[in-house]
Amino acid sequence: MDREWGSKPGSGGAASAQNEAIDRRERLRRLALETIDLAKDPYFMRNHLGSYECKLCLTLHNNEGNYLAHTQGKRHQTNLAKRAAREAKDAPALPQPNKRKVNIRKTVKIGRPGYRVTKQFDPETKQRSLLFQIEYPEIEDNTKPRHRFMSSYEQRIEANDKRFQYLLFAAEPYEIISFKVPSTEIDKSTPKFFSHWDPDSKMFTLQLYFKLKPPEANKPQSVAAANGTLPSQPPPPPPLQGLAAGSRPPPPPLPASLPPPPPMGNGPRPMPPGGAPPAPPPPPGGSGAMANFTPGNQVGRPPMLPPQGFPGQQMQGQVMRPPPPPPNMGQ
Repeated sequence: MDREWGSKPGSGGAASAQNEAIDRRERLRRLALETIDLAKDPYFMRNHLGSYECKLCLTLHNNEGNYLAHTQGKRHQTNLAKRAAREAKDAPALPQPNKRKVNIRKTVKIGRPGYRVTKQFDPETKQRSLLFQIEYPEIEDNTKPRHRFMSSYEQRIEANDKRFQYLLFAAEPYEIISFKVPSTEIDKSTPKFFSHWDPDSKMFTLQLYFKLKPPEANKPQSVAAANGTLPSQPPPPPPLQGLAAGSRPPPPPLPASLPPPPPMGNGPRPMPPGGAPPAPPPPPGGSGAMANFTPGNQVGRPPMLPPQGFPGQQMQGQVMRPPPPPPNMGQ
């Protein structure tokens, strides 16, 4: 009898360990073909001989089922773990941003709260202030209202305007309300900026003061004034309209600070209409009484030089003599 013991009649005998392994691999191959797409496997390659290779383990397989059975084995899984560890070690360690996860509560809103806004002015400090009174009669137990300032560039409801900012109030289960206030710096000092929550009357109070803007007169002086230099003179006035072509405008009036002209020998002469000063008189001729006059030496005065004429003019009848030597005061 070539039939093994323990099997039923007509069953062909019990399967050996080799037959069980072949059957198990076949079942794994059919299961892998249904669930795994070989086109997306980076290590699957078909060579020119028609067989299949695993580029990770460098193994050769006769068919796709044999390769899929290999991918589920211990050798392939170990090589995958080693490859992942090596890639993680070689990759640069980038700092991960610390993202704070905020869980948003989904509650049913019951509407907007009642509010009252009062404008105030301090006559002593010339500051303007706002007083907000928000009523939350149906606020949740052990809950306190919250507030924050929002820039015009954070919101998505209105167009961005740098002249304004928004003050938000929030308390569950009421809707969030906001107030549009000027974008002026808030005075955060303790007596001027405060908030208070009254749990008995269910009213939240907030008061804020705006800082004063610096006046225009307090601007720093220019660099020229700081260095002590005077600013440049204003440009001359434009020419008068209605003058004929080629004519000269009348001269500007002389300022009162200029000294008067020195008097002449024969009396002051009027200014010619052209505005130019009069020409000096010509030197005396040779026939006058002063032709041969030589100034004498006076004690304590330097010798006088002989009169000279203008370039292009010649002295007529006048004899040029050198001045005498100065007297010897030491003898």
